[in-house]
Amino acid sequence: MLIQPNKMINFMKINKFRSFNHLLSLLLVSLFLLNSCGALSYKRADVKDSPINDADKRKKNMAEGRKITFNKALGGNSGSFSFATSNELWRATIDVLDFTPLMTANYGGGIIISDWYSDNSNINETIKISVQFLSNEIRADGLIVKIYNKKCDNVQNCTITKINSELNSEIKFAILKKAALLKINDKKKKKKKKKEAKW
Repeated sequence: MLIQPNKMINFMKINKFRSFNHLLSLLLVSLFLLNSCGALSYKRADVKDSPINDADKRKKNMAEGRKITFNKALGGNSGSFSFATSNELWRATIDVLDFTPLMTANYGGGIIISDWYSDNSNINETIKISVQFLSNEIRADGLIVKIYNKKCDNVQNCTITKINSELNSEIKFAILKKAALLKINDKKKKKKKKKEAKW
């Protein structure tokens, strides 16, 4: 028995309609399940909970820090690096670079980049500082400090060069020293809390 062409077209339209209905049903069920899990639920933001100035925003972001795992496939060392309030290197870097505005502070990528900064003595020369974290341990090879210098003759004629000077070492040493002090203070606080909990 041969199917006539016009009946074949109607049959194909019915099959397309059924597959569309199945897809739509699957989508609606998925949305319902996501909504019941709270993934799509609306969370009201209050103005008083959102800091206005940059320093408070950084503190809030550090308090809500996250963990990241770098894979060997990405070219880094494998392991779990936690760039949050528990990471002394991260906190120390934020404190040491407090004199300059930050352009990027990425916990997941393990990098902090300052904005172009200049003291008022020479407005035509600015520097940018980049700190890259290779480990969450406090050690000299756990971070890389790079400094870039921008000199401008006028607004459109600027040259940017990478600086390798003692300033790189001074910033790295200041971060490591501050991180070591933060670690010591954190250990003292933990011991104090344990003693208080026993009583």
